[in-house]
Amino acid sequence: MKKLLLAVMALLGTYTATAQQTIEGVSIEKNLTVSGQELSLNGAGVRQKLWFELYVGALYTTTKSSNGSTLVSADQAMAITLDITDSKVTQSKMKSAVEDGFGDSCTDSERAAIQSEINKFIGLFSEAIVKGDHFEIAYAPGTGTKVSKNGKDLGTIAGLKFKKGLFGIWLGEDPADDDLKDGMLGK
Repeated sequence: MKKLLLAVMALLGTYTATAQQTIEGVSIEKNLTVSGQELSLNGAGVRQKLWFELYVGALYTTTKSSNGSTLVSADQAMAITLDITDSKVTQSKMKSAVEDGFGDSCTDSERAAIQSEINKFIGLFSEAIVKGDHFEIAYAPGTGTKVSKNGKDLGTIAGLKFKKGLFGIWLGEDPADDDLKDGMLGK
């Protein structure tokens, strides 16, 4: 009987893996289009701090990969979405987390080289952030990193070096959350 139950559970698990994914009540799209290029969900997870689930992060790529370093360095279209799931994520805390994240994902010289781009990115978070907000951070070669909130374009920051530092916050050697990184990498 246990074997039959395990077989049924495995079959259902296989079925749900092909359906649209839901994490913490957030529906994760299978595909996303960036600059006319179709991206596929690479993986998704939850950013936790202490026992709070702050946001759901999803990574979209042209080719599925479980190698964070390769993705951070790649000059190819990709996107990260962040869906805020806790009211503890505020505008000032987001700005502070981004500053800290760049400190962890870049060397001092790398950070100095892109400081004006970091300042511009942080400046994009000028409005209040509330539970339910959806951010899309999409990189396209030759265009840069476009940021939108709830479908509204906030701005674009040029440069592969900036993209490397930014995506390194979630996918680099010292990510904001190891479990979120693993989820985004499909591990």
